[in-house]
Amino acid sequence: MASANDLRKGMAIVLNNDVAVVLETTHRTPGNLRAFVQASLRSIKTGKTFELRFSSAETIQVIPMMTTKMEFSYKDREDYIFTDPETYETVQLTPELVGDAKNFLMENGKVTMTLINDKPVSIELPASVILTVSESPEGIRGDSANNVQKTITLETGIEIQAPLFIKKGEKIKVDTRTGKYMERA
Repeated sequence: MASANDLRKGMAIVLNNDVAVVLETTHRTPGNLRAFVQASLRSIKTGKTFELRFSSAETIQVIPMMTTKMEFSYKDREDYIFTDPETYETVQLTPELVGDAKNFLMENGKVTMTLINDKPVSIELPASVILTVSESPEGIRGDSANNVQKTITLETGIEIQAPLFIKKGEKIKVDTRTGKYMERA
């Protein structure tokens, strides 16, 4: 058991017979009142985010989390299948758990999967990925005055803004956190 003062971002705790991941914590000591810890948490069961206030002396049950490197294998109907490159064990994730990461998943693409009690709870993509442009309209002559952008479609189906000189078939580097074009690959 740990005290509320020990809460840190990324920890998993037991809360009302549910597991919640700590997203953010702030320790506060208002004027003449007792200190408390304000925490932003996300429920593993529902996926909802909520704020909670803990007394500094309150004890909390911390659950160990494990991270492992996985590779995206394929999409089976709605679910996404990931494989452990060392043991070749497969893990099936729902679209809700994968979230917006689906826009950047390529076959054999590497991700970091977080597990609590051997159950996957989230995946984390690398900071950037290299994708091939599948559709790119031609730039209009004379449109190159001030960093003009055009909408292109990548092989995963996501549409992003890129410079006019990007053509169909080129490989580009995309930031997975913002979904923005970075450079040619």
